[in-house]
Amino acid sequence: QEQLVESGGGLAQAGGSLRLSCVASTRTFSTYAMGWFRQAPGKEREFVAAISWSAGNTYYADSVKGRFSIWRDNAKNTVYLQMNSLKPEDTAVYYCAGDPEGTAAQQMGPTGYDFWGQGTQVTVSS
Repeated sequence: QEQLVESGGGLAQAGGSLRLSCVASTRTFSTYAMGWFRQAPGKEREFVAAISWSAGNTYYADSVKGRFSIWRDNAKNTVYLQMNSLKPEDTAVYYCAGDPEGTAAQQMGPTGYDFWGQGTQVTVSS
């Protein structure tokens, strides 16, 4: 059973940075499209960023474009989310998700992701 484990969340001040990591326990990670999503209290889960299986394509929500970066290291079965210029509205539980078919990234939504991590809390203070 594939598992995704996020880490790197915590407390940051507005304008600060955090880096999230997500490690996948699968032998076929290099074929996975990977995504990051977030859910704030009382709100629906929303797309943040995604990366294709080849890392040739990345996708971002408008709200994070220019501030967040997604990349992957297939040798380490890990996908990262670098978050810069954090804002209080970035406060949420952040989830990584994996799509073994490798096609979900361009959808910029939750459809197609079969595996989800448990989430890591990110809190940004003003």
